[in-house]
Amino acid sequence: MRIGIIGAGNMGAALGKIWAKAGHEVIFSYSRDQHKLRQLAASAGKTAQVGTPQEAVAHSDVILFAVWAPSLAEVIHAVGPLDSKIVITCVSGIQPDFTGQTIGLATDLTISVAETIQQLAPNARVVEAFNTTFAEILASDSRQFGSEFPSVFYCGDDSEAKQLVAGLIEACGYEAVDAGKLIVARTLETLATAWVQFAVASQLFPNLGLKALRR
Repeated sequence: MRIGIIGAGNMGAALGKIWAKAGHEVIFSYSRDQHKLRQLAASAGKTAQVGTPQEAVAHSDVILFAVWAPSLAEVIHAVGPLDSKIVITCVSGIQPDFTGQTIGLATDLTISVAETIQQLAPNARVVEAFNTTFAEILASDSRQFGSEFPSVFYCGDDSEAKQLVAGLIEACGYEAVDAGKLIVARTLETLATAWVQFAVASQLFPNLGLKALRR
């Protein structure tokens, strides 16, 4: 599978490295430090390379958006058409000091980041995922907590896209949990903010995993 990473910060870098080492063709893009970007691709293995955001979109089937929330609209307008592309978003409105909000990033103050992307790219196949885990866990040697593996919730309106994203979640060492339609991203993004804030307040950040238990 060909995966374009838009945003090579902690989340984008960690996910891209996992997928590249699993054999997927990964293009890392959108970094202020091109030397660091090249080092990242080199460390990810032979199936990883560096490109512009436009190249990452043009040459990939799946696109991960992991950019700073205020830059989101500008980036989407710059990368070119996202028609029929599977777009994974883990973009959050939370600030580096763990404050902030996850809704209100578009003119409609009630919608999520994921829905904002869908509005800006109406023909993309948008799936929200990976916002209830931490980059530090992704960058570690294993996602396992004792005998358990944490859950990653995902949502979207395209069932085929969701199935593919579920496979990518599982490839990262998580249990993939389908949370429903894209509108659920409003709740998932709010849960993600609460989860981060709880992890920090409990002094367990980032060594904490979220698990959906079944009976």
